Amino acid sequence: MKLGISSYTYPWAMGLPDAPPSHPLQPLQLLEKAQELGVGLVQFGPNMPLDKLPEKELREVVKHAGSWKIDLEMGTVGIDPGHLRHQIQFAKRIGAILLKTTPELADGHIPMRLEILNCLRAVVADLAGGKIGLAIDNSRIPAQELNELLESIRSPWLGAALDTANPLALPQGWEISVRVLGHRTLSLQIKDFVVQPAAHGMGFSIMGCPVGKGQLNIAWLVESFASLRIEPSAILESWTPEQKTLQETIALEDAWAKQGVDYLRRFIPD
Repeated sequence: MKLGISSYTYPWAMGLPDAPPSHPLQPLQLLEKAQELGVGLVQFGPNMPLDKLPEKELREVVKHAGSWKIDLEMGTVGIDPGHLRHQIQFAKRIGAILLKTTPELADGHIPMRLEILNCLRAVVADLAGGKIGLAIDNSRIPAQELNELLESIRSPWLGAALDTANPLALPQGWEISVRVLGHRTLSLQIKDFVVQPAAHGMGFSIMGCPVGKGQLNIAWLVESFASLRIEPSAILESWTPEQKTLQETIALEDAWAKQGVDYLRRFIPD
């Protein structure tokens, strides 16, 4: 595995709809954070789309990534073949090694299975031609269903983006995702969390926490992929709780990133 960070490692610093920072984190600054943390991979998600950057800024990002030996990955939303082809071509242009997407429509709904299959089949040749992997996010589709979709196509350039926390909303345990999708995983998003029962005993709350401090078994996670001889990119992400001020929240988010990388280095030395 190769350890990295993403624009979702710092969502508060990036800016959320109801919490815009005065100086949002910029793409080059995200690369600088990766260099400071000593990781050689950065995934730019749809909250920081590189294809929307002015050309001059884009060239600076690509130049610094090359000089600092940082691999680039991209994230987007949607499975329209035209959109995906544009993203694949752009990824190839900037030297990105992987594209991640969430299979949803503009209104947020998940398409029917046949539509997803047809859209993915339409771009398999583009992926192979550009030598770009496409990872389908597991946050909105149950693991078994996503596995069956990928099995129907069987392309080495097509796989899963396995998030350890988001699928809890399906509901589905994270271990099930690993057991079912591990052999197809191209990108692994590592978030740690704590599930706590409500004070009255009815219902639960799920809160993010620093990696290594929650209920995510990192050792089992890494060993599971090692036993499969699969080495996806390993992206540290966070669900940092809001603090009294935005500045305090951003500071905590940054501290969790440093703490998380230090902890994951025990298992992912790369």
